[in-house]
Amino acid sequence: MSDYAFRVLESLRARNQHEREFLQAAKEILESLAPVCDKHPAYEKVSLLERLVEPERVILFRVPWVDDRGKIQVNRAYRIQYSSAIGPYKGGIRLHPSVTLSLLKFLGFEQVFKNSLTGLPIGGGKGGSDFDPKEKSDNEVMAFCQSFITELYRHIGQDMDVPAGDIGTGTREIGYMYGQYKRISGLYGGVFTGKGLAYGGSLCRREATGYGLCYFVEHMLEENGKTVDGADVVVSGSGNVAIYTHEKISRMGGRVVAMSDSDGYIYDPSPKGVDLQMVKQIKETERGRIRAYAERVKGSEYHEGCRGIWNVKCDIALPCATQNELDGRAAGTLAKNGCFAVGEGANMPCTPEAVEVFLAKGILFGPGKAANAGGVATSALEMSQNSQRLSWTAEEVDEKLKGIMKGIFQKCAEAASQYADKPTNYAAGANVAGFLKVAEAMMAQGCV
Repeated sequence: MSDYAFRVLESLRARNQHEREFLQAAKEILESLAPVCDKHPAYEKVSLLERLVEPERVILFRVPWVDDRGKIQVNRAYRIQYSSAIGPYKGGIRLHPSVTLSLLKFLGFEQVFKNSLTGLPIGGGKGGSDFDPKEKSDNEVMAFCQSFITELYRHIGQDMDVPAGDIGTGTREIGYMYGQYKRISGLYGGVFTGKGLAYGGSLCRREATGYGLCYFVEHMLEENGKTVDGADVVVSGSGNVAIYTHEKISRMGGRVVAMSDSDGYIYDPSPKGVDLQMVKQIKETERGRIRAYAERVKGSEYHEGCRGIWNVKCDIALPCATQNELDGRAAGTLAKNGCFAVGEGANMPCTPEAVEVFLAKGILFGPGKAANAGGVATSALEMSQNSQRLSWTAEEVDEKLKGIMKGIFQKCAEAASQYADKPTNYAAGANVAGFLKVAEAMMAQGCV
């Protein structure tokens, strides 16, 4: 690592000692940027990295709401407005008990690079709360969302900060948030993405992250003489990203043999693999647990413990659940079982030790900030439709998504060949390619 990048990382560690997820992301990115900083000494002269790693704004607030028993509940919430160098802040709102400042800083920092890679004029941000929408009534979710936006509305806007969905924040939650924003501000427009189709949402937005992941993996495999067709695939998770990853990868000729949720995983060795319609019924319609699949589908198996899914033999692994779900040991197991490609559908689901194993074993690896950028790219397309008062067909949106994901892969490959230790180190390539555009914008705008 260059002396400059090392000093910035050491300073971050000293000032953010307890922010484990954020420091993990910062270390991975700064290490990749070392050769770029060596080549561009002007960055150090203007303290560019020091400015890059600090959010432009962190908003912390309480969210009081009344539950169905009439009791007042209080949650903690945040909005991290990380970088507006290339456009308004853009990033999801996560509703989950695991939400902390460290987690959202990590996600917001990653979002800066991810959004840059899309080539679209959007900056990076992230937000959320430790509120858990699971097992809450619609009225309770609405009460929380309205209170949340009553505080946040003054900090967002279609030319300032455009939130989206994330874990725990689906169309229902976005609808409640958007309705309260419109009620308070009197403004109608693209301040949220992931909206329902009836009030400005985009076709193909729900599918976009999963589809985009598959498009990226397809390009990565083609570049290296491999194919999805005929491959056995493990997809962790069973939420929105995982479901539409399954849908698209199956259309490409892959067979999904395992999926999971936070309790455990299912394995279905049948010729067609995991029955997607059954998973959709359980997870989207019933909001149930994945174990129900094994109770209904003959020949399938359910295993407690979601991390065990990486013991299932596969050709391609697509972690689509949550951060740090695939560690070094699991990566070693995948390598031993003949896995030849891994694509991140979630944000940083693979630990640094896992990535080291992939690179050492020659396993093709698509990092999340590139491979799962299809969601935010399509969110930006939703913003464009809202601004023009237009609604594109699903085919039009999907075609634009394909082009964006192809462009992202090409940027990663080109940057890897120029700056990384090997041309297939797409993780380093993604960091460098995302950084260069942001750095250029920051240099042009002066000390801001």
